[in-house]
Parts: sequence; C-alpha cells; structure tokens
Amino acid sequence: MNKIPINKPSITELEINYVNDAITNGWGESCYDYIHKFEDAFKKYQRSSYAVATSSCTGAIHLALIGMGVQAGDEVIVPEITWIASVSPILYIGAKAVIVDVLEDTWCIDPAKIKNAITPKTKAILVAHIYGNVCEMDEIMIIAKEHNLKVLEDTAEGLGSEYKGEKCGSIGDIGVFSFHGTKTITTGEGGILVTNNETIYKKVRVLNDHGRNPEDPENKPYWMREYGYKYKMSNLQAALGLAQIERVEELVNNKIKIFNWYKDLLKDLPVSLNSQHTETKNSYWLPTVILPNNKDLDRNIFFAICKENGIDSRPLFYPLSSLPMFIPKKENTVAYNIYIRGINLPSFNDITFEEVTKVVGLLKEFLNSVA
Repeated sequence: MNKIPINKPSITELEINYVNDAITNGWGESCYDYIHKFEDAFKKYQRSSYAVATSSCTGAIHLALIGMGVQAGDEVIVPEITWIASVSPILYIGAKAVIVDVLEDTWCIDPAKIKNAITPKTKAILVAHIYGNVCEMDEIMIIAKEHNLKVLEDTAEGLGSEYKGEKCGSIGDIGVFSFHGTKTITTGEGGILVTNNETIYKKVRVLNDHGRNPEDPENKPYWMREYGYKYKMSNLQAALGLAQIERVEELVNNKIKIFNWYKDLLKDLPVSLNSQHTETKNSYWLPTVILPNNKDLDRNIFFAICKENGIDSRPLFYPLSSLPMFIPKKENTVAYNIYIRGINLPSFNDITFEEVTKVVGLLKEFLNSVA
C-alpha cells in the first residue's frame, strides 16, 4: 500500500545541483554565497527591502521581537489558534503573550478582540496567516497605528498568500517564514525574516551574528559591542532554498490546484474549508475541513481510518490557552469550537487527483456513518 503523507518536499535536479555546488565549492570566502543569493531572491519575491535568513522560523520570531523593541514585562497580543512556536519567543524574552480569539471564517486573529486586549503594556501584535488563510491586515494595521504598536506577521504557513495585491509577510513591520520540510518551500529546517525598516534590519543582522557589527573596525574581528544570538542559516540550506524560491510560483500554484480538487470533491458535503475573500489570495498550505457541529462526529475515528489506509492526517493546533503553560481562556469560543472539528488533509506537491479522491472517499464514508 502506497502511503499518502500530509506533506513532503518537492525536490528536482535544480535543488540537487545547487546543493552539490555548495558542498563542493561553498567554503572559505564562498561560505556565504548561497545565503546572500537566497536572501536576495526571497526579498525580491516578497517585494521587501531586506531579508535575514535564519536557522528556524522560531529564531526569526525571536529576533523580530527584539528588533521591534519588545522587552521583559511587555505584552504581545497573539491569536488563540497558531503553533506554539509563534509565542515561545515572547516567553524567552520575559514578555507576556495575551491570547485572543479568532474569526469564524478565516481562523485568523479577530481585530475586534485585538482592540479589547490593548493595555498600556502592549508593545506589539503578532498575527498568523494560519494554513495559508489571510488575516484582516487593513484593520490590524489601523489599530496598530492608532496605538503605536508594531505588527509581526507570522507567515510560516502563508508563503504565496496575498492581501489586496501585497504579499503576506511584507505588510506589517516584520514578516517571518518557515522552511521546515513540511512547508511549501524547504531548506530542511530554516526560516527567514523580511522587513522594509532599515533600522530593524540592521539591529536584527547584528543580533543574528553573535552581536558582531559590520560597521565596527576590521582590526577588531572578535570584538562585540553587545551580545547576540546565532540563528544563522547554513550555506548548504540556503543552496536548497535558492532552488526552491526559484520554483516558488510553480509550488504555490500546485498547492492551489490541490486545494481546488478537494473543494470540488467536497462541495456537496456539510463541511467548511479554508476561506478566500475577494481581495485576498490563499496559498492553501494545508487544506483544512471543519466538520459540522455534531456531537456524534468523533474526528479521532476518521484519523484511525486514515491510518489504517496509509493516509497521514492531522488535527488543528490546540488552542494556545489550553496548553499547561497558559491560563485557559474558554471565552475564546470560536477557537475552541473550531479546534475540536478541524482536520488537516494531505497536500504534498506531487499528490495525485486519485490520491485526493481516496482521501475524500474516506471522509465521505466517515460522515455518512453518523448521518
């Protein structure tokens, strides 16, 4: 039985050739060549002024928060539905993650809830373009401007998504992306940070290199004016990333095609899918179905059926406030309700229509079993 994974990379001769070149020639004075090429290609795709490649999206978030001036004791407003990596760096700093509910249709942060959560300690808003769905960026940016707050776009799952013609990740003060092996493009592990703010960029670049500042004298190579971190991406990873970003339109378009297969096959079923508003473009990192509100529908039964048939499927992320390190916020009813009904379906780049049809067939059987 051929297994159907939730996601896996699309690797061609282009990726292999670039990585082979990096392995063979990317040392000594050439050890940053692919990093610089990858950063340049990525910021061009995003239409951003600056980019800093990192070892993970988590690291990029950490650098972004510090670059925006978030300090211990500050508050950062975050959505209830997102992966824990979105908020862990807030805790690293000693700041507080203020968790608010999400919208029913996009599953992204609710701007009205942002407004209600602002206090004198609020320093920033972190938004997440979950599963490729797009946040209400106009409303969010207006709120941020009114209250002098920074906006960090967690676009780990939203590469290729757009809001009113602008690339998600390049609308707020900083955008971050993930290149984990499950993402639309990959470097194995890795991330990147983009910004149009030169001051933030210079600060982040120094922080990402142990605090070394390129503006310091050349005769002081190991002297730092401040401490920093090492979230740098390797040249080998960047070689893979460069090939992937050169194929990004192909990869994003495939994701959209796969989602549309699911959408067409599921159109007569009582489920809802990832939303796309008129002025947005959803890159559909993971096709996600929300089951009807029926207490007899136990999605764990569907997961078991998938496993028996060699299909990888996933639940939505737990609501953040349901995790042990946070205080439960059951008033975030939209997020808690969506979580227990949400299922992520396979969408790796080379999945076939026949494989998608098989997944949908099992979902139909599951829904009909309790109809």
